[in-house]
Amino acid sequence: MIDRYTLPKMKAIWEPRHKLETWLRIELLACEGLAQRGDIPKEIVSVLRQKAQVDPKRMEEIERVVKHDVIAFLTMLAEQVGPEARYIHLGLTSSDILDTSLAILMQEAADLIIQDLEHLRDVLRRRAMEFKETVMVGRSHGVHGEPITFGLKLALWYTEVLRHLERMRQAKEMTRYGKLSGAMGTYAHLDPSVEEFVCRQCGLIPAPISNQIIQRDRHAHYLTTLALVASSVDKFATEIRHLQRTEVLEVEEFFAEGQKGSSAMPHKRNPIGAENLSGLARIVRSNAQAAMENVALWHERDISHSSVERVIIPDSTILVDYLLTRLTDLIDTLLVYPENMKANLDRSGGLVYSQRILLELAKRGAQREEAYEAVQRLAMAAWKGKGRFMDMIKTDPFIRKYLKAQEIDDCFEPDYYLRHIDLIYKRVFS
Repeated sequence: MIDRYTLPKMKAIWEPRHKLETWLRIELLACEGLAQRGDIPKEIVSVLRQKAQVDPKRMEEIERVVKHDVIAFLTMLAEQVGPEARYIHLGLTSSDILDTSLAILMQEAADLIIQDLEHLRDVLRRRAMEFKETVMVGRSHGVHGEPITFGLKLALWYTEVLRHLERMRQAKEMTRYGKLSGAMGTYAHLDPSVEEFVCRQCGLIPAPISNQIIQRDRHAHYLTTLALVASSVDKFATEIRHLQRTEVLEVEEFFAEGQKGSSAMPHKRNPIGAENLSGLARIVRSNAQAAMENVALWHERDISHSSVERVIIPDSTILVDYLLTRLTDLIDTLLVYPENMKANLDRSGGLVYSQRILLELAKRGAQREEAYEAVQRLAMAAWKGKGRFMDMIKTDPFIRKYLKAQEIDDCFEPDYYLRHIDLIYKRVFS
């Protein structure tokens, strides 16, 4: 199912061939850095660039025997290059290649996720403008609260996406570090200038200090950022799922021609897209926990993190790319029913305006405790079906002692609650 939605560019980043081509790029740049220092013959670099090619199938055959991916990679290159292969991987350890290449791939993935967030941001902005004045009831604890607009809900999501853009850019920067400092990170067999050259050519920054690996708090930051993005996707999707309930039906996922909702019940139009998003977000969050576990390693390194990262980093970036792409489409095509929003707002017979009555009573001299008791008493009576809240307010002696009929009518106008929308929008979108 993911294959139908995931952007091909994200999938391509984690293809084995692209990974191996990135490994080769780093190895060849290291050779070039060594040649510039005079540590190996300069003419060797052009020979290596002509002869060295990645062959994933052959490497896999070798790895089945040697049980080590980087050794299999180097053996594969040696078969192609011949005697000059002795200049490849001089002074390096496996993690120099693995961690530096992983940094490159994570940068590429971050760029695509940032693009996804920008697309989602733009769709949310457009639809927030579209429904800026579309009145609906706000809810707390799932219970009617006071009037808002659907545009305000979308504007709130818009600001959350802006925060994720900032976080994702920070996470990208936090993982923009490479290392070619050798087995214990001491540069014992490779001058630091080679690391600086390779990183500069790859758009990376040399890690100020490392042991055998780049420290995994960086990767955990990246994965937790993805988990935060996924959690917001889940939040937005959960809201859409609630608003699509039959009893609510204020919005609805687009239902395509020929689409089916249930194998048993032909009438069903289910929020399956939002439900998919909520479910897949759980995987991204659980992957972040695994990234946290990778921070604590033995001494200068062990490889307990390696097997985990081969799953969680490709999976999380692909999933978040998918989640954002599908959510953007869902919101872009979301069906919105303003007439149902108005009907739901009016459903409680004006109970949502209780605070306005309370405050107006207090302004006109009523003691707050007495005013609260009076308004709540009538509200509870309305809840129990003893009459419409507005009608009872108008005939209650205590309330009429402070408020005139027109003043009561004014308290039941939703426009009062929405008079600062322009200011809010200016803060959000300016």
